[in-house]
Amino acid sequence: MDGSVALWMFAAVCGLLMLGYPVAFTLAGTALLFAAVGTIAGGFDPSFLEALPGRLFGTISNVTLIAVPLFVMMGVVLEKSKVAEELLESMSALLGRLPGGLAISVVIVGMLLAASTGIVGATVVTMGLLSLPTMLRAGYGPSIATGTICATGTLGQIIPPSIALVLLGDILSSAYQQAQLKLDVFNPQTVSVGDLFVGAIIPGLLLVGLYCLYILGMALLRPDSVPPIKTRTMSWGKLLHGLVPPLILIAVVLGSILAGAATPTEAAGVGATGALLLAAFRGEVNRSKLQEIVISTLETTAMVFMILIGAAVFSLVFRGFGGEELIQAFFAELPGGVFSATLLVMIVIFALGFVLDFIEITFVVVPIVGPILLLMGVDPIWLGIMIAINLQTSFLTPPFGFALFYLRGVAPDSVPTAAIYRGVIPFICIQLLMLAALWIWPELATWLPSKL
Repeated sequence: MDGSVALWMFAAVCGLLMLGYPVAFTLAGTALLFAAVGTIAGGFDPSFLEALPGRLFGTISNVTLIAVPLFVMMGVVLEKSKVAEELLESMSALLGRLPGGLAISVVIVGMLLAASTGIVGATVVTMGLLSLPTMLRAGYGPSIATGTICATGTLGQIIPPSIALVLLGDILSSAYQQAQLKLDVFNPQTVSVGDLFVGAIIPGLLLVGLYCLYILGMALLRPDSVPPIKTRTMSWGKLLHGLVPPLILIAVVLGSILAGAATPTEAAGVGATGALLLAAFRGEVNRSKLQEIVISTLETTAMVFMILIGAAVFSLVFRGFGGEELIQAFFAELPGGVFSATLLVMIVIFALGFVLDFIEITFVVVPIVGPILLLMGVDPIWLGIMIAINLQTSFLTPPFGFALFYLRGVAPDSVPTAAIYRGVIPFICIQLLMLAALWIWPELATWLPSKL
């Protein structure tokens, strides 16, 4: 087998995803259809599928992936307990009187929500409902207001605890083990979700800083687009009531991981429990709200795990058709070696972000290219953070950036869609600048994990 059938299968999956078919069933269905035709035509060995039951059982029983429903539950609870509303009110009271202060408040609150929930859609919708009307009434330009909200919402992709980092950590851990087997070496140290969480802290904070610098630059160059607002005086007691509880929860969840006192899965359990207690103390927990929380958590978890199962089927059939060997040989012959191979992967991921969701790219592309790049000596933590920031742009790039859709759904009709698209362009450039900085200085992602 020359592997060309595997490439046709990959192209078919991408085409069907662009047409809007469900990710999980597209991955598994297309792969099984190609496997059936290949078996009949004699180009596919069905014994490859004998490993499927073990793969599926390993996915469902993976302790690392238990963090997904727990972090989702933590985010849903905080979304429904009005934490964001109180946070934004507190930060606006502190910074709103400054030019661009309201936009910086949105960025900081979005960062705290990202560190509390890790869910992009929830952050964009919540900030859109709470802050967009206030920003427009204050005289903010529609483009910078919507761009700030969309970009801030995507921080949930890179700032831990991020569900994207949990999924990437699991995939890269498997890829790292595959690379070790092919090199016939054994190293008990492997890349973990905790490593990616730690590695994402400095790039995530730098990204927040770059967002704030852009807003400050707009305040200097075009002060009329980000004017100060009049805010009522707020007591320190109310300010602390809005800021301290979520900060304590974030500190407990991330601090326990950084200190080595808990795994990400254990910290996720602490976070979900802490979020429920926080909501209970605020009087925001009742039977109907708990039912909403459980159903929302179940729907998101079921979606993620169905995609994981579909991805397991796809990767097995792709390997059975010789696709992995074909791509490995292509990368080996590529001029420039590791540099060219990594650059090509980043360009492909960025281009796919215009038409595909981050989950689709994560489960279709990363399992294919991850083992090959790691075999070539790429640092797994650096690669994971680079991919995470690259995938973050997929939420902002038109025409199918999901953050754009989320905000369009809650934005008033007076805000044109073109303004939303224009508003995210500077933030896409900022994210690409962050990618370039990580490329030049890999220590931004690898230094902290090496110390901890």
